[in-house]
Amino acid sequence: MLSLFFATTNKSGKKKRKITKAERLKQLQEEEERRQKEEEEARVKYEKEEMERLEIQRIEKEKWHQLEAKDLERRHEELEELCLLEGCFPEAEKLKRDTRLLSQWKHYIQCDGSPDPSISPEINTFISLWKEETNETLEEVIAKSKLVLKLIDKLKLILLETPPYDLEDKNIKQYQGSILELQELLHLKFNIATEILLRQASTLADLDSGNMEKVIQDENVTLYVWANLKKNPRYKSVRFSETQIGFEIPRILATSDIALRLLHTHYDHVTPLRPVPTSLREYTATVNHLVKDEVKYEETAVDKELQEEGKQQENESNSVDEEQTKFEEQSGSEVQRSFVQEESEATKCEVEMKLLSETVLSAQFLLIKNANEKPYIFEDNEVDLCQFTTLGGVYHLDILELPPQCKPMKGWMIVEILKEGLQKYIYPPETTEDVETENAFPPIEVTLEVQENVILFEDPMVARWDAEGKHWQTDGISNVSYKPEDRLVTFSLETFGPVTLIQDAHINMPFQSWELTPLDVDQVLLTVTTVFTTIQIQIKENLCLLASITLSNKKHFSILEGKWMTPISFICALKEAGLNIFPSEHSHFYVVINYKDPLIEMKAYRQLALLSSAFAFGWSKWNIVCSSNKVIVKLKEHLSEKPIQKPNWTLLMFSGDRAQRLKINENSETFSEALKEETEFHSTLYHMVKDFASQKAMEKVRSSSCQLIDSVCYMLLSTRVLSYS
Repeated sequence: MLSLFFATTNKSGKKKRKITKAERLKQLQEEEERRQKEEEEARVKYEKEEMERLEIQRIEKEKWHQLEAKDLERRHEELEELCLLEGCFPEAEKLKRDTRLLSQWKHYIQCDGSPDPSISPEINTFISLWKEETNETLEEVIAKSKLVLKLIDKLKLILLETPPYDLEDKNIKQYQGSILELQELLHLKFNIATEILLRQASTLADLDSGNMEKVIQDENVTLYVWANLKKNPRYKSVRFSETQIGFEIPRILATSDIALRLLHTHYDHVTPLRPVPTSLREYTATVNHLVKDEVKYEETAVDKELQEEGKQQENESNSVDEEQTKFEEQSGSEVQRSFVQEESEATKCEVEMKLLSETVLSAQFLLIKNANEKPYIFEDNEVDLCQFTTLGGVYHLDILELPPQCKPMKGWMIVEILKEGLQKYIYPPETTEDVETENAFPPIEVTLEVQENVILFEDPMVARWDAEGKHWQTDGISNVSYKPEDRLVTFSLETFGPVTLIQDAHINMPFQSWELTPLDVDQVLLTVTTVFTTIQIQIKENLCLLASITLSNKKHFSILEGKWMTPISFICALKEAGLNIFPSEHSHFYVVINYKDPLIEMKAYRQLALLSSAFAFGWSKWNIVCSSNKVIVKLKEHLSEKPIQKPNWTLLMFSGDRAQRLKINENSETFSEALKEETEFHSTLYHMVKDFASQKAMEKVRSSSCQLIDSVCYMLLSTRVLSYS
């Protein structure tokens, strides 16, 4: 008990000792010294790190300046070598010119009776003779239309394939005039043949319905004609050849002397022709003038030099024997003249190639030039043909007045021929005084079939032709529906006339990715992936082929597959099939693009094409991040025919006059323009790739066909994958 009390007392009695003022001051002093020491250590560390950073920065800057100096030192040499390599473009253009001349010669020696549409007298004679032909049946007109369509297509290709600098204004007017005249005459012939058919409608009447029906199907035209002979008010549903194609007509038409015609032309001869650009022709006229002056100057200088050398020879030969002098003068003059003439020809050829190179460059730049403004303001309901495109041809819908029927009489067929010819039935009529009800002229329901080759990525819109305004418009059309499984479009139409299906021309833009891959010798594969489809285009020499189409991860068959065509014909065929991956000069108004400086973009395409036979290129996500005056692509050497499973891509950045390898890759988290270790700057992509490429790859590049390089470049310029991906 006592010990417990003592412990308790001792514990409770123990008190905490207070810190004296001196101890507190000492403690504060120690803390201050420790703080100053830590600050000093931090300052020393910071200064050391800053010195190290500045030293690294200085070394890097010095190294950067050395690389820049080295790049500038060899720039002239590299650009000269690139200029020699890019000589393939004017060489390819010369081959194209030779091909165009050869095609004219082949047509001439064929002597098959068909005219050359580029020669005005021949095509005018053909048109005049065809106008004189009368009483042609629909079958005969359709057979003749194959030749006419070939002539029209040939004229259109001449306008598209001939560079603007080789086209004169008078030739453009001649070709476009011939196209319009052929189109109008062909449609007139269809009308005359339809009238001849309808005169015989009573003799061709169906036994069950009592009405006449005629269906003609051809590769270019599908024609449906129905003549209302019985005028049965209950017969309001007109369907052709047990199909769903046809009309739902109101009572007033069911009881009238009319005929219905659906002429589906798989081509579009209604939309006005696009104007041929003139800016390049004006530029080329100036360049031509300058180069001609240069050639003239060179020839004058050569002649002057020849005269001076002749005089010098004459003065030197005065002391020699007269006969020997005469012989030497003659032979020496001939040799000298021959040498000077060869030199003059070489100079002239060099100047001409310089001109051709300049004009080809201008033509390529024109392909990627963005328009500054839209062509004009479109009215309400007018179809903007810069934004939309017609698909599947034109459906000419007509309600025709039934002409007087032919009648047999004593072994003869008597028919009354109206002077005014085939007449259209006005629906609704201009005056409706005799009509009892207001709904006697409702819109007519029409069901059409979409052309088999056309690919629709969304439900199509329907437009009708405004003959007065010369444009397509969407008013007067209602209740549009589309059955994709049956490829049938149904709509209600207030007034008859030409109608067409339209789709957004930029539905496949912007692209999701792209890739350019070498295949066999002088063959390249361009793959463009969009939201809806993946299109593979095979390129060899001066031809292109649709290798495959994938829709919704399923391969789609197209009649274009397996057909080799020239690049321009190929592009036109893809557009007509609804596979438009080719931006126009106005496309940037309708698509959010990754804008790139057009000059830098054009230079990049030319150099990618030069390397395309041995190197694969592809889309890089960093191309969107970098500025508009730089482009970024991924690259890998590709010499085998089989695809590489896990390719090791290299990133290249190009600014028009400088190319470099980037330190980052596709999987990096942030973008950086840092140069890859142990690499240098170069003025061209060609020399950049040359630094790390194999000798075999570079030999393959240098031995590539000029036509292949030109075709690859044209497809890249036409798709503009660097701006529209």
